[in-house]
Amino acid sequence: QTVSTAKAGITTTLNSRTSVLAAANPVHGRYHEDKNAAEQVDFQTTILSRFDMIFVLKDKHDAEFDGKLAKHIINLHVQGGAAVEREVSEDELDVRTLKRYIAFARKTCSPRLSTEAAERLNNYYVEVRKGLASADAESEKQGKAPRAVPITVRQLEALVRISESHAKMRLDPVATADDVKQAIELFTASTLQAAKL
Repeated sequence: QTVSTAKAGITTTLNSRTSVLAAANPVHGRYHEDKNAAEQVDFQTTILSRFDMIFVLKDKHDAEFDGKLAKHIINLHVQGGAAVEREVSEDELDVRTLKRYIAFARKTCSPRLSTEAAERLNNYYVEVRKGLASADAESEKQGKAPRAVPITVRQLEALVRISESHAKMRLDPVATADDVKQAIELFTASTLQAAKL
């Protein structure tokens, strides 16, 4: 399976196993709490539906966090771009070992959903769609813009991929209900939250 993309006059076709990390700013430069995400993001829903996870990051003013962030950025520049010194825990993997582990997992492990996991995903998907349909009807009555992020069968496929990836991290050939639980938590904190904004 492939995905076609066009940007700045360049058109290309990518293998669907390609990962894409994208970022976008609100249309008016700043996120407005009184508007929903659809009014602030200049993306077609057909594009947004292709991302497995969508996170909305808001720049909230917090003096303590701002101070820590400023100190970190300044330290990076003072040290010539080197990472800030920190203690390395003994259970932390070095980059080379992590790369080898990932390569091994890709070659040797292709998890599939257990029956219980599949049933849990099915129930969750139906429940989410039902809840969003009633929320959409209510928004329409109030004259609000439609959601920017649709929840379609593509998001169900994303949940399957996330569940299987979670199992793959353990080199487990079966994605369990616990893997689905983790996938649902990630999905709820990212894409579903973005869809409700």
